[in-house]
Parts: sequence; structure tokens; C-alpha cells
Amino acid sequence: MGAVAIEALQMAFVLLAAPGLVGIVRAVKARFLRREGPPLIQPYRQLARLLGKEVVLAHNASWLFRTAPYLILALTWAAASVVPTFSTHIIFARLGDLIVITALLGSARFVLALAGLDIGTSFGGIGASREVMFASLAEPAMLMIVVTLAITAGSTQLSSIAAFMLSPVLGLRISFALALVALGIVALAENGRIPVDNPATHLELTMVHEAMVLEYSGRHLAMIELAAALKLLLMISIIICIFFPFGLGGTGATGFLLGLASYAAKLGIAAVLLGIFEVSLAKMRVFRVPELLGAGLMLGLLATLLLYVSRSL
Repeated sequence: MGAVAIEALQMAFVLLAAPGLVGIVRAVKARFLRREGPPLIQPYRQLARLLGKEVVLAHNASWLFRTAPYLILALTWAAASVVPTFSTHIIFARLGDLIVITALLGSARFVLALAGLDIGTSFGGIGASREVMFASLAEPAMLMIVVTLAITAGSTQLSSIAAFMLSPVLGLRISFALALVALGIVALAENGRIPVDNPATHLELTMVHEAMVLEYSGRHLAMIELAAALKLLLMISIIICIFFPFGLGGTGATGFLLGLASYAAKLGIAAVLLGIFEVSLAKMRVFRVPELLGAGLMLGLLATLLLYVSRSL
């Protein structure tokens, strides 16, 4: 029962912390742009307001359009719940496999693209086509990163990779540095952040994620917004678990509390760095995004090849 309670605590924590993470990023961006900006709890207010609004559906909306928000939230929440956040000694830690997480995120993206096409609007079609185009390059890059980590750590489970990273046999590995940069590029593309996409705009010619959800309203839009926040937290959690696992793996009440505090601090630092990064760059043209993702794919491939070369020396 204690293990079940700890897992329930992790599931509740990631669900409640995701909107706060978005709020920190927005506040940091506003401060660097010399604006007052919204309060940190504004994402929570927005979700509560959307949940209280009536859902407006198009006449030709099918069952897929109605159920897609719940499927997307469930798949994203499941992926975020299996990532070891404050301890590896939890029930779902053994399910925290990078291939499983990639499959869950791919399924959520597939459902969202279908929902964008369901109504038949031009914006939904544009957003779905761009999302699939970006995914065709982001997912292979993610798999190359998984291959690099799996060959080195001997497993694709995040708990095993984190334990290997904390071991003294790690040493200095350039392949891991390349994998970190590639994973950062994939994370930006997966979440539609600058320079890939701008989540704060609705400009018709450039938007990707927002184009697929323009027809949603009320609680359906709240579910999609919460899923997007969970996805951002998920990608940051993966980076933290793999490359910055210190403070992870404690047992007992004290170990869990220290791990939770360490995880919250690392989330806050990541949110601040993301906000600074986004105000330092401009959004690139849509047709140049494949070049960025191609660079991420090449970095993942180079990380794998460098790993083989270093082993043969």
C-alpha cells in the first residue's frame, strides 16, 4: 500500500506541477521582455475557466473529435507517470522505458493529428500535416538517442540509465553530450517551442499545434492544454532523469522528500533556462524546421557512431 501511495503521489504531482511549469516559463519571458506578465497561477486559472465553459462542437464533428482530448491527456499522463522523478523505487519505474514513452507520445500525436483533420478546416489540415512532417524527423532522432543510451547503459529503462549515470564507471563521454543536444532539439520540436513553433501566437501561416486545436473549446480545450503542459514536463523530466539524476533513487520518507525537493528545484531551473532561451531566439521559418530536426537526427547518429568508434579503440 505504501508503494501504491508513492506512485499515486507522483502521478498527482506531475499533473499539478505541469501548469505551474508553464506559468514559470511565461513569467520569465515576460520579465526579460520588460513586461509585468501574468501571475504564476494564471495557467491554473485558465484551466479552471475552460472547465466551467460550455463545449461548442461543429455539426460534422465525429466521435473521434469528442474523445480525442481525453485520449491525448490519458496517453501523455501515462507517459509522464512512468518517468522516475524523485525516486526509482516506485511501482511504475520498471515501466519507464524510453521506447514505451516514445510510443505513447507518438500515439497521442497521431490522435491529435486525426482530430485536427476531422472537422475538415484548412487550419486543421495545415497543422496536422506540419505536425506529422516534424514527427517524421523527431521520432528517428529520439530513437537514435535511445540506441546510444541503451548500448552504454545496457537497458532502455530510465531507472537503469539513471543508475548508470550515477555510477563511477561513467567517465567523460562525448557521445552523451551529443545525445543531450539532440534530445534538447527533439524536446523543443515535440512541445512546439521556439524556434520550432510559438505557443503564444495564432498566426495562421506559422502555427502548428494551435492550428489543430482551434475548433476545441470548454473542457475539451482544457484537456488539450493540460496535456501540452504535461508533455513539456515529461520531456524536461526525461532530460533530468538521464543527464542530471543526482538526488534520485532515495528510499524511505526522508529519501523521497529529498528527491521530491531536488526534482522540484531542477524543474524550476529548467523552466527559467527555457524562458531565457526563448526570448533569446526568434521563431524560424516553417520550411527550415526540418533542417533543425535533421541536425538533431545527425547528432543522435554521430553519438551512436562515436560510441562504437570509442569502444573499438
